[in-house]
Amino acid sequence: MPADLDPDLDRGLRPRHLTMLALGGVIGAGLFVGTGQGLAVAGPAVLVSYLLAALLALAVMRMLGELAAAIPASGAFSVYADRALGRWAGFTSGWLYWWITAVAIAVEALAAAGILHGWLPAVPRWAAALAVLAVFTALNLASVRSFGEAEFWFASLKVAAVVAFIALGVAAVCGLVPGRTSPGLTHLTQHGGFAPHGPTGIVAGLLVVVFAFGGMEVIAMAAAESADPGPAVARAVRGAIWRIALFYVGSVAVLVTLLPWTVARPGQSPYVAALDQLGIPGAGRVTEAVVLVALLSALNANLYGTSRMLFSLARRGDAPAVARGVCRRGVPRGAVLASAAVAVCSVVAEAARPGHVLPFLTQAMGGAMLFMWLTVGASHLRLRSMLERDDPAALVIRTRGYPWVTLATIAGTAGVIVLMAADPGARPQILWSAGLTAALAAIGGVRQARGHRPQAAASGSSADTAPVRAMR
Repeated sequence: MPADLDPDLDRGLRPRHLTMLALGGVIGAGLFVGTGQGLAVAGPAVLVSYLLAALLALAVMRMLGELAAAIPASGAFSVYADRALGRWAGFTSGWLYWWITAVAIAVEALAAAGILHGWLPAVPRWAAALAVLAVFTALNLASVRSFGEAEFWFASLKVAAVVAFIALGVAAVCGLVPGRTSPGLTHLTQHGGFAPHGPTGIVAGLLVVVFAFGGMEVIAMAAAESADPGPAVARAVRGAIWRIALFYVGSVAVLVTLLPWTVARPGQSPYVAALDQLGIPGAGRVTEAVVLVALLSALNANLYGTSRMLFSLARRGDAPAVARGVCRRGVPRGAVLASAAVAVCSVVAEAARPGHVLPFLTQAMGGAMLFMWLTVGASHLRLRSMLERDDPAALVIRTRGYPWVTLATIAGTAGVIVLMAADPGARPQILWSAGLTAALAAIGGVRQARGHRPQAAASGSSADTAPVRAMR
């Protein structure tokens, strides 16, 4: 057994689970709803914004997949940062991910509850949110395979929805839909042209759509609970890279061809308008159902990811010991319950003071993903060279163009952070995220200076603290 695989965790995830996690983890409500805001600020040129964001995000996924296949660990990029950059970096990225993901679970539960409340008005939104949290907490407590099966089917539904939309859209553009006239390419040239707001609009669109690619981190964490992590993760990531690019860029290309960009409204799904134009009965309800699936899938994956991160932090002595235990089914029960509790408290607080709690909490989430991507890039830069030198056989998947691709990804991510800081609308989010990151880094630095880890971690009983063979 590789030293990085925690013997206490159940390795019940199958290759098909990892494949759909890699695909479905990135296809979420950000695509189905967030595209409206991107289209409103960039026009048809939002397609360029998505291309740039996809290049950045998929490079990060490739690097994460490479490290996850070589060093499978439940803490994923936090463990890699710990080993490559120091304990402070692992502490910072781990707690940053745990916090923003726990808050995201509450946001997703309330968003899903809003849809359910629309279908069943007699059920209060807060009650529906708590019911959703209860169901998925129970699912994650049952077994890792239960989580994997649920995510497999959620991801399959999302992928099927995107493929169906692309197929219908292409048929409409080609004039093959009965009773519908092909718009041709007129929507790409009218209303100010392809880029009505010029390069500024493309940049503004990038700042909006880049966050639609969040969620890819789960595939790296899931590697630690796979029976054969190296080949399974390598296969999943290789297949996911081009499929995600196709699904995102392909569906957005169809969207901007079918619709004039002037109909886009932030917070509203342009896919509803596109389906209406194609004559799909009940387009609004169809899209609502797809968005609900996307939200539940994201909630399920985030609860899994945040619990495994807390478990990993506890095993390394950087989180309370209550999160360190594993039940007989191989599930870190304490970490799951603690992560779900934060979401439950957030939902209850939001119900008590609507519009006051979650908006405040989510301010610190805006740019946190970008700081984590920086950590992935910096960790990959160092660990890849160490593995190539001491254990090249562990690199079953390689990022082509290393180290230049890694350096370009770091520079691109830093560039997005700078652009957010320069944009008045995005500035508060990036400043809150930067403040939270700096505070965690300071705490992590103090803990590193003290050099204390609990006996369990120091003795090597935690797989996440065991050194890589290449670093012994």
